[in-house]
Amino acid sequence: MIVTLTLNPAIDRTYSVDRLAFEDRARIDATHENAGGRGVHAARVIQSFGGKALAIFPSGGDSGKCLQEYLQDREFEVLPVPIREPIRTNITITDKQGLTVSLNEAGPHLQRGEIQRVEKAVQKHLAGASWLLLCGSLPPGVESSFYARLIEMARRAKVKTLLDTDGPALREGVEAGPTVATPNQQEAERLLGRVLLTRNHLIEAAASIRGMGPETVVLSLGSRGAMGAFEKTIIEVVAPRVDVLSAIGAGDAQRAAFAWSMERDNDFTLALRWGVAAGTASAALPGLRLASKAEAEKLFRDVEVRRIG
Repeated sequence: MIVTLTLNPAIDRTYSVDRLAFEDRARIDATHENAGGRGVHAARVIQSFGGKALAIFPSGGDSGKCLQEYLQDREFEVLPVPIREPIRTNITITDKQGLTVSLNEAGPHLQRGEIQRVEKAVQKHLAGASWLLLCGSLPPGVESSFYARLIEMARRAKVKTLLDTDGPALREGVEAGPTVATPNQQEAERLLGRVLLTRNHLIEAAASIRGMGPETVVLSLGSRGAMGAFEKTIIEVVAPRVDVLSAIGAGDAQRAAFAWSMERDNDFTLALRWGVAAGTASAALPGLRLASKAEAEKLFRDVEVRRIG
């Protein structure tokens, strides 16, 4: 079982428009709503790849009920933890050229008792878990040390952890020593306090973040693939070229496929190849569609691995 925690889930509302242009009108071609949150997306991908997943998330208000309704057709297990305030709605606008604008609400304010219920739900299910994926932002009311506490809890239970977040929660989380930290380029820049412009910058960033505490690092680079740091090795995993239709959820697919492969084969390089294949295949799909294993497999053989040192 791979357990995912989405502490700040959302209703994802996506508008597909003809084109995005500053100070000009855009025509809405289609609108779509779905269950959102990095961990929810990851659980969906893990299940579609043949793995077993449990998605834990807080749920409150009419938007929380809507989220649970959207998940009724899922094949993975879900565990909603009741909260008082409604969950957030995130808006994404994407055009036919692949340009995307994302507008995310902060999310509900979680009370201390609600946070404790989420923590207890995670602790209860660690007994049957191989991996714990800590996914996304922390909502108001949650201390930045929350993920670090769960990483330590999972370590005591001998469960591997993947940390996928941003800001202070990322900094404190990596210092807690997760099995793998998976920042994207922008998150890594905020963590390190510097702009990453060149390939050498990205190589140094992957090594620097690993030096902060994680056993391994996956630095996600979108359409360019990823940098991986493990043991005394840096690898560059180059994505095959595709026509990008929507990058929404591609990073979630990458991390999910990586965790699925690590659970199955425990081979970092192989897992990173699967992750890049899944993320790239998802980016080539319209709207918020996440690649299946069959779609990722078509690109897997074209994913290039370069050993740097």
